[in-house]
Amino acid sequence: MIQPRGARFSWVTSIVGGDPTAYRNSLVALVVAIVASLVAGITLATTTDTLEELPGLLLLVPAALAVKGNIFGALGSRLGTSIHAGVFQLSPRLDTVVGQNTAAALVLSLVVSVELALLAKGVAVVFDITPTMSTADFITVSALGGATASLVVLVITLLLAGGSVRFGWDLDNVVAPLVTATGDVVTLPALMWAAALADIGGVTTTVALVSTAVSVPAAVWAICSPRPILRSIMRESLPILTVAGVLDLIAGVTIEKRLDDFVDYPVLLILLPGFLGTAGALGGVLSSRLATKVHLGLISPGALPRGQAGSDLLMVVSLCLPAFAISGVVAELGGLIAGQGSPGLWPIVAVSILGGLLATFAVMVVAYYTTIVAIRFGLDPDTYGIPTVTSSLDFVGAFTLILALVAVGVA
Repeated sequence: MIQPRGARFSWVTSIVGGDPTAYRNSLVALVVAIVASLVAGITLATTTDTLEELPGLLLLVPAALAVKGNIFGALGSRLGTSIHAGVFQLSPRLDTVVGQNTAAALVLSLVVSVELALLAKGVAVVFDITPTMSTADFITVSALGGATASLVVLVITLLLAGGSVRFGWDLDNVVAPLVTATGDVVTLPALMWAAALADIGGVTTTVALVSTAVSVPAAVWAICSPRPILRSIMRESLPILTVAGVLDLIAGVTIEKRLDDFVDYPVLLILLPGFLGTAGALGGVLSSRLATKVHLGLISPGALPRGQAGSDLLMVVSLCLPAFAISGVVAELGGLIAGQGSPGLWPIVAVSILGGLLATFAVMVVAYYTTIVAIRFGLDPDTYGIPTVTSSLDFVGAFTLILALVAVGVA
């Protein structure tokens, strides 16, 4: 008996979580993000001299990359929800949803960049990473590099939001991977450019003082703003972004401590942004989809995922294998292009897949329960979900990557 077409391919639908279109869109966005991360990876691999000349810089890299995904991924998630709710209007006016979200993202970028610099210096002292850059150097690299990258990522996020309205995309499926990719591509070169200004006496001190002096009143203005959306985003975001920053910096400690392994095989530095970005992007896709469905009443908070929440979890599992396999292949290709040392294609792919599988299980747990906890405490899961997931995955991903390197025999 000939089965109906839908029945014959029902197994495909079940594997991708019941939404083949969302799966296809997410996978395409992930592949674009992985390929784009090649620019960041090659930048990192070809600047090992800078990493050694400015001790502590590699400590800052995961946090600097993550802060763009945290802030602008959350921005995209909130805009995605506003599109689904029918209240989106692309306008720079401060009395609109987009205007207040944009102002919050810009202020948060500056404030958190300065905060990360101070935390990085503190973490370096606590974990006995010596010698390290001065506090002024940390602030100059983080704030100046971060501000440059933030403007580019903001434009891309707003263009994605506008495009989703015009072309009918679901922003939840594409914003996390593409914002992460944009952040990776522009942040590392911006950091390295800013690092060139480090340790230049008066210039470094001036940039550090100005950045700090501007960030404080900007934060106070936004937190006390009469605009409810701006005020709410700032008050909810600063604590979680601070915690996220600490987790990212601890991830940086893990990598900084294994700097010799990465220098021996620079292709691992090419893999690093794509690996962490893929893990964070998978978590961002899941977090955005769950937050939107909670807002629209399509799923109910529960101790265990059910219904559409379970389908979304299944979709992320089905995305992780091809995504991390491609990430390993792209890293090896980047190593060949840049002439960087590598243990070989199959070890790199094995490291990426093994570390990625371990990280994906953490993605599912953190994304689902962060959404549930946010709802239970009356908080916005769009604001809390992506920063918590991305930073947790940077923290966990650094460990799973090192664990995979040891398991495969590369380190």
